[in-house]
Amino acid sequence: LGRAVDASVYSPELIARKHGSQPFKALRRSLEILGALGGFALKLGIDQKQGNLDKNMKKRAGELRRIFTRLGPTFVKLGQGLSTRPDLCPPDYLEELAELQDALPTFPDAEAFACIERELDLSLESIFSSISPEPIAAASLGQVYKAQLRYSGQVVAVKVQRPGIEEAIGLDFYLIRGVGKLINKYVDFITTDVLTLIDEFACRVYQELNYVQEAQNARRFKKLYADKADVLVPDIFWDYTGRKVLTMEWVEGTKLNEQLVIESQGLKVLDLVNTGIQCSLRQLLEYGFFHADPHPGNLLATPDGKLAFLDFGMMSETPEEARFAIIGHVVHLVNRDYEAMARDYYALKFLSPDVDVTPIIPALRDFFDDALNYTVSELNFKTLVDGLGAVFYQYPFNVPAYYALILRSLTVLEGLALYADPNFKVLAASYPYFAKRLLTDPNPYLRDALIELLFKDGKFRWNRLENLLQQGSKDRDFSAKDALQPVLKLLLDPNGEELRLLVIKEAVRVSEAIALGTVVDTYNSLPEFLRSLVFNGSGNGPLTMSTTELQSTLELRDQVSRIWGLLQSSESFDPAILQPILQVLQQPEARRLGGRVAGGVGQRLAARFLQQLLRA
Repeated sequence: LGRAVDASVYSPELIARKHGSQPFKALRRSLEILGALGGFALKLGIDQKQGNLDKNMKKRAGELRRIFTRLGPTFVKLGQGLSTRPDLCPPDYLEELAELQDALPTFPDAEAFACIERELDLSLESIFSSISPEPIAAASLGQVYKAQLRYSGQVVAVKVQRPGIEEAIGLDFYLIRGVGKLINKYVDFITTDVLTLIDEFACRVYQELNYVQEAQNARRFKKLYADKADVLVPDIFWDYTGRKVLTMEWVEGTKLNEQLVIESQGLKVLDLVNTGIQCSLRQLLEYGFFHADPHPGNLLATPDGKLAFLDFGMMSETPEEARFAIIGHVVHLVNRDYEAMARDYYALKFLSPDVDVTPIIPALRDFFDDALNYTVSELNFKTLVDGLGAVFYQYPFNVPAYYALILRSLTVLEGLALYADPNFKVLAASYPYFAKRLLTDPNPYLRDALIELLFKDGKFRWNRLENLLQQGSKDRDFSAKDALQPVLKLLLDPNGEELRLLVIKEAVRVSEAIALGTVVDTYNSLPEFLRSLVFNGSGNGPLTMSTTELQSTLELRDQVSRIWGLLQSSESFDPAILQPILQVLQQPEARRLGGRVAGGVGQRLAARFLQQLLRA
């Protein structure tokens, strides 16, 4: 931490003072940027004039990607950032810019080794017994060497920052901010505050320049997510880490996009991708601290089958309110409640409160009614992101950075999985996590979302509960105990009268179905002659019910039995878990609830019995 005291922090005022006093340097770089982007803008103008804007969009997107690569680290990072902004870029540009790689030439090894000695105030020989003579990897901000620590023999990765990178990036952001001001002032069709977006992005890039901050990110990430046996996060060697040098545990592994190599080791790419998806969901929706740059080079498959995360320079956080709103958004998607989906965008900070969502609802309906011809679990995630991106681009959305980045990470993981299995669906792999959270999380927002999912028009949807339990049980952290207790507490809440009325009505139906099902089973088990004797030869069986009504009653009973079976099949199921339920049922409100259910069942069965007498 002492070595990072002088680390630069992004400040628009500071870079303006520094580079504003160097007009010739700024002019030279401006001409370089204008020369590259001016020709591109001219081509776009010609395309628009000739009506070929849509026809040539894919081609122009490829040209822009190559221009950004030539302009250097700032524009590579900028292009990668734009690739996550569906509110700013059309889908063709998003796809092309997502392919931007940090493939820049290496800088001299002598400069790198001098930087290590200068930052750590130690000679190279006193730190390492050996170090690779050339980098084993190079990126836009630095390059990595493989070394062995002298004091322990531990093999480590040593990341060294590119010389002069901070100066170059500062100048570029000074010039880009100037363009941002002009866009905010004169370009009406871009509704997002471009200057705020530039500052937010520049702040993240500057954080990447501080390797002590990256080391702290890695430590926090390891503490939160490496508790799972199949996730690996390398250790940091703090004695050999500074503002421009980062030393961490060396991880032997294979990039996740090298499928044949992974499978030759007896590993399955899909298992590793599933691990990545579950970890990403925990990052997004549980703790909110997530890896914002999960491209294949930062994800390794280790020989023992673990998924290793690398490069913690670019991290982001999901606000707590947004974590719950995202799960609620999925519930509204399942229910096809497009009005509620549109309102979710306020909670997610996609829209300012003064924006009317009414025109957005038809756009959501048009897209999802077509996409949801399949079930949600069968929906391809990239199709979903592209479709939403088109909606975001048409309307005044301002997609927060955290949301755009997590969409990108899940899209990357699905893309990797599709190489191994063309039928893989990231939403299907994610659904068990969502089901578990809905069933077990005591948060009031999620409890309301669960009620919304299970009740419709005053009726309980047992098929939804059964599906949630089936999916939730696929999550290894699912607990039947956790699923039962929060629901009971919600049911007995003093303010839960409306829910209790619905539950009483459903409890009456279920109790009646069980009782009548028992009568039918008993009747079917009797010999033929006893049936004729007891029921006076009635061909309709023991009950005055239509075939459809009887079938519906028996299906309800069987469904409830299956749900109870799912709860019992949970690894955490133990009769002792019912003890808290019994304690809850001793509460006065619970006893009154039980009395009302019994009364309702008695009335229904009495009516059935009277019908039987009248028939006889």
